[in-house]
Amino acid sequence: MARVAGVSPALVSYVLNGGPRPVSAEARERVLAAVAELNYRPNRIARALRENRTHSIAMLMPDHRNPHFGELAQAVEDEAFRNDYMLIIGTADNQTERESAYLRAFVDRQVDGLLLISAASHPDVSMLDEVRLPVVLLDRAPQGTGFSSVVIDNRTAAAEAVEHLLSHDRSNPVCLAGPAEIDAVQERVAGWQDALDRAGMTAAAPVHTSFSSEGGYRAMRELITSGREIDAVFATSDAQAIGAIAACAEAGLRVPDDLAVVGFDGTEAGRYGQPSLTSVDQDVAALARTALETLVGLVRREHTEAVHRVLRPRLRIGRSCGCTPEGP
Repeated sequence: MARVAGVSPALVSYVLNGGPRPVSAEARERVLAAVAELNYRPNRIARALRENRTHSIAMLMPDHRNPHFGELAQAVEDEAFRNDYMLIIGTADNQTERESAYLRAFVDRQVDGLLLISAASHPDVSMLDEVRLPVVLLDRAPQGTGFSSVVIDNRTAAAEAVEHLLSHDRSNPVCLAGPAEIDAVQERVAGWQDALDRAGMTAAAPVHTSFSSEGGYRAMRELITSGREIDAVFATSDAQAIGAIAACAEAGLRVPDDLAVVGFDGTEAGRYGQPSLTSVDQDVAALARTALETLVGLVRREHTEAVHRVLRPRLRIGRSCGCTPEGP
C-alpha cells in the first residue's frame, strides 16, 4: 500500500491508526485512495495484539424480555458502533449463576470493558477486580463494589411521578414494585413514600413482584379480586404497568376513568399502548451515551478513580393517568 500511495510504511500506519504523528492532508488523501484501490481491510487481530486491546466491550443485563433493557441494549450497541467497538451482549435471565458464567466468559475473551446491569442485589465481581477489567455499573449500582456507575435519580423521579398521579384527585393509590432487594426498586419505593408524605396520605405497603408484564398482571389481578379499593397505580417499571392495565381491562375496569396508571421507564411499548402510558422517561440514548463515554474513558485510563454519574429523567405524559394532549 505504501508503494501505491507513494509514501512510507510509517506514514500509512499514522493514517490508519490515527497517529501518533500528524499527516498532511495531501498525504492522507493519497493513502485513503490507495486503501480504496486495494480494497484494504485492516487486520484487527494484529492491531489487538499490538495495542493489547480487542476493541470489544461486553454488556450483561438481567432480562432481554423487559422492553427497557431491550431498548437500552440497542442504544448501547449504537453508541459502541459509533465509537468503533464491537458489543457482545449476555443475558443472565435473572440467574446469579448464569451471570457469573457470563462474567467469566467475558474475562476469558479479553473484552476491553464491561457494562453491567446485575441480576443480583450484591453481585460477585471479585474476578473482575482481580483482572482489573474496566467496569461501569449501569441502571443499577449496588453499594460497595468500588466500580464506576451511570444511573438515574430514581427517588426524585418516582416522587414526581407519584405527585402527578395524585394530582388527578386519586385517594386510594397502590404501588406495584419490583424485587425488594434491588437498589433501584428501593429508591423508587422511597420516592413513592416521599410523595405520599408530602400529600399527607397513607397507603398499604408496596406489592413486590417481578419486573415483567406477567408480574404486573398477576399482582393487579390479585388486588382486584381481593376487593381492595384502588383508584391509582404507580408501577416501578413499564412492563409491570402494561401487565396491570391488561388485568384491569380483563376485569372491566377502564384506565384512566376507573383507575389511573403511571409507569417507570418511558419505553416505546408504553408510548404506543392503549391508552398511552404516562411514565418516567429514562432516556436510554442519554444513558447509553454517558455509559460508553465513561467506560471508554476507563479503558483509555483517562480516569484513575471511579466515576459516578447520575442523570435526571423526565415524566412523559400519556393518557393512562387521566391527562389529555392539552394537559392534565
